Amino acid sequence: MSLFDLTGKTAVITGAGRGLGKAVALGLAEAGANVALVTNSTPADDLKQEITALGRKAITIQANVGDQSQLPGIITQTLEQLGRIDILVNNAGIIRRTPAADHTFEDWQEVLDVNLNAVFTLCQLAGREMIAQGSGKIINIASMLSFQGGINVPGYTASKHAIAGLTKALGNEWAAKGVQVNAIAPGYMSTDNTEALREDPVRSRQILDRIPAGRWGELCDMKGPAVFLASSASDYMNGHVLCVDGGWMNR
Repeated sequence: MSLFDLTGKTAVITGAGRGLGKAVALGLAEAGANVALVTNSTPADDLKQEITALGRKAITIQANVGDQSQLPGIITQTLEQLGRIDILVNNAGIIRRTPAADHTFEDWQEVLDVNLNAVFTLCQLAGREMIAQGSGKIINIASMLSFQGGINVPGYTASKHAIAGLTKALGNEWAAKGVQVNAIAPGYMSTDNTEALREDPVRSRQILDRIPAGRWGELCDMKGPAVFLASSASDYMNGHVLCVDGGWMNR
């Protein structure tokens, strides 16, 4: 199990205050990592206490990742308070549901700023630190809509297709420098982003009928894949988009 041991590593997780980000942060801490919890408006004090109770260090950083001017501070604060960056998880994301013909440019831009532009900048900033130290793990959160078109979410779909491409591009450049860049594509998970779908009895049934596992994903389903991609167990993986979807993509 030493392959999965993250003791002494430091991880930065965006969107860590709730949902998938919270689960990933806790999973990495349970595997031994110290963590920087990046949140916008959602408090992470309870999560910080839960992590410190495990004997790990945890800090909270408030930042709107959609604002480029706030991104360097995430890296600076982590280095100042935790000393290094070994793992970056780009989890923060937003979605705007509007038919394409009515999708405003403001919604389009806001989604891309959070889901794509912030990811590139944080990869670049953290990547420089990782390249200098000769090691690092970057995990971008993709989506089933990195492969499919979806309905009424053109901005989100464009951003998640781009995340898959960016993950591969950075993997190509940084593999030989000791930095692994991969992505997780969650399937239909029980989160705020899917609340509208889960509350729609017709759409929810359509989705469940296609998932071989027969259920929506739970937050804890993200822990194992995240630890795997953050640890030495995945040292020969680069540019891969790992589907955690109950089998959705097989159908």
